[in-house]
Order: sequence, then structure tokens, then C-alpha cells
Amino acid sequence: MVCRRCVMSVEDVLQKLGIDGNVTLGEIETSRELSTDEMGSLNREFRQLGFEIVETRTEKIISGIKQAVLEYVSGGESVRKETLSKFITAKIPYDYSYLSDLFSSVEGYSIEQYFIRQRIEKVKELIVYDQLSLTEIAYATGFSSVHHLSAQFKKVTGLTPSHFRTIGAQKRKSLDAL
Repeated sequence: MVCRRCVMSVEDVLQKLGIDGNVTLGEIETSRELSTDEMGSLNREFRQLGFEIVETRTEKIISGIKQAVLEYVSGGESVRKETLSKFITAKIPYDYSYLSDLFSSVEGYSIEQYFIRQRIEKVKELIVYDQLSLTEIAYATGFSSVHHLSAQFKKVTGLTPSHFRTIGAQKRKSLDAL
């Protein structure tokens, strides 16, 4: 965007898509992080106007780290044969200490903290499905024991996995009760 007319065109696209943002020459600052679908819609609309979204190298690296962590969490035992740091550096060819420092400075927490949060979200999902015991969930998500899983779960959520299971069951309704 190099002129006032460009800024107005971009503001129109944001308004059309229902995205709140501040537009200045060369930059858009949104009031929240956009979903993948919203980014796709923005890209399509901008291409029609002759614009493109330019992500910084840092944004690409951070996004790559997050994708690698999610892949590692959902990859199961076969993926976890190597350490998280080796898995990430195999996906993103930079020194792990650089990636870790960059991630921490941008996100405000470490890669390991992000990894733990993602693992706990996976545990929550498996608890809600109610098909596996806590021992099986601990094994499936790479925790060394149920005790280790429970300690991490309580540290992140403030609840024990057992308590979370009962709360989840209370909030859900059977299909025939709807």
C-alpha cells in the first residue's frame, strides 16, 4: 500500500470481511489474531486488488515452530522417538537455541511451555472422549506416568484429570436428551 487510495481499499476489504483493524501505509494491525480461514479470505481479496500479504521471516519461523510442536504432539510414539528440539530443528533448519530465544521473545513463553499446553489440550480431548483410562492417556501423550500427567495437568489447568473428567461429564448431555 503506497497511497491513501490503497489504504481505503484495504479498509474496505477488512470491513467487508468483518475484521477490526488499523490500516496505515504498508501495514495492517488487527485487534485480534486472525484464523486461517480469515487469512485465506484476506489473501484472496487482496490479490484481486493487486496486493499481497507479506509475512516477516520471524512470523514464518514462529508459525513453523508451532506447526512442528502440534505435529509432534499428535504424532504419537513413533514421532517421540527423538527429542522435541531435534524434531523442530529437522523441520526448521536453525540452531535450537536461536529458535527457542526467538520464540520466547515473540510469544512471551518458551517452546517447552507451548508444548506442555498443547499436550494438556490433547489430554483434555482424550478425557472428554472417555474411551481411554488415564494410564492409556498418559502413555498416548508421552507422559512417563499417570503421576507425571496429573502433576502437569493440575499445574496448567488447576484441576486433576479425574476432576476434569467429572466436570466434563456433567456439562455434556446425551444425544437423546437434546
